[in-house]
Amino acid sequence: MESLDLRVLAEALDWHRAGWPVTLVTVVQTWGSAPRPPGALLAVRGDGAVSGSVSGGCVEDDLIARIRSGEGAHSDFNRKPSMMAYGVSREEAARFGLPCGGTLRLVQESLEVTAWVEDVLQRTARHQLVARTLTLATGEVTLSDAARGAGLQFDGLTLTTVFGPRWRLLLIGAGQLSQAVASIALMLDFEVLVCDPRDAYLVTQDLPGVTRLPGMPDDVVRELLPDAHTAIVALTHDPKLDDMALLEALTSDAFYVGALGSARNQATRKQRLAEHFELSALELDRLHGPVGLRIGARTPAEIAVSVMAQIIEVKNAQPLVARPVSAAAVQG
Repeated sequence: MESLDLRVLAEALDWHRAGWPVTLVTVVQTWGSAPRPPGALLAVRGDGAVSGSVSGGCVEDDLIARIRSGEGAHSDFNRKPSMMAYGVSREEAARFGLPCGGTLRLVQESLEVTAWVEDVLQRTARHQLVARTLTLATGEVTLSDAARGAGLQFDGLTLTTVFGPRWRLLLIGAGQLSQAVASIALMLDFEVLVCDPRDAYLVTQDLPGVTRLPGMPDDVVRELLPDAHTAIVALTHDPKLDDMALLEALTSDAFYVGALGSARNQATRKQRLAEHFELSALELDRLHGPVGLRIGARTPAEIAVSVMAQIIEVKNAQPLVARPVSAAAVQG
C-alpha cells in the first residue's frame, strides 16, 4: 500500500523503461477552490495514458491534448521544465471545471533521467522522508533527507517536493483491531508502528509496511519522541500496558492520543491517571476515549474506520458541524 504520488512515480518509471516518453506535472500553487493541493503529481505517457491527477479531469484532458500534439515537455522547444497556469480568469476556470474561480499553477517536466525516481522509491520503501529539488533552468534533480513536517516549496526557480510518510501512527497492541487500523492508516499514507510486548499477539507481524517496535509501551513512546505529526492509540484493553503508554503520550507533543474502552472505563482510567500519576486536567482532556467517532461501529473493521476518521478529523483541524460523541460505547 503506497501513497498516490509514489504509485505515480512507479508507473512513470515502468513507462520510461518500456520506451515511452513521459511527462511529469506537479501542482505548485493554488488559489480559490482548486480541486487538488500543492504537490499533487500527474504522469502523462506519450500516448495520453495518465497516472495521478492535478485537477480531477478537465485540466488533464487539456494537458493530454497538448502533450500528444507536441506542446509538452518532450517537444524540441520545451525540453526544460516549464510553468503553466489554468483558471487565471473566471471564464477559463469555468472552461476547465475549476470551482469558484480556482486557479492552478503547474510545473511540467520531461522524465529523461530516472535514477532519482529509483532512489526515491527505494528510500521511501525504507520509510524514509526524501526531499526532491528540481531546478527549472536546467532540469537538474537533487535528493536530500527531509525533516518531518516539511512540505512543498516553490520560489519560481526551484521546486522542492517531499515523498514518504509525513505522518506516523503508533499502535499499542497488536491484535485483530490493530491490524484493521494499521491497514487503513497505511492507505492514508501514515507510517505505522506497533508495540506489544506480549508474544502471543503477532497478528500485525506480517502486515507489509508495519514496523514492530520491541520493548514496553511507555519506553517505546518515550524513545519515539512524539511530535506534532504523531498519533498514538492504545488498543490492548490492558491497563498495565495502555496506562503507561498514555502517561507518556499525554505529556508529549503528539497531535492525537486515543484509547480503546467504554465511556465508563475511560472515566475510571482518567481518575486512575490523575490520582496515581498526577496528570493535569488539561493533559487528561487530550485523551480521545472512547476512541473514534460514534458511527455505531461493532466489528474490528468498523471500529478501525471510526478511529482513523477521528484521527484525520483532528489532523486536518476540521471538526464536524455536529460533532459525534467519540467512539462506540460497545468497545467494552
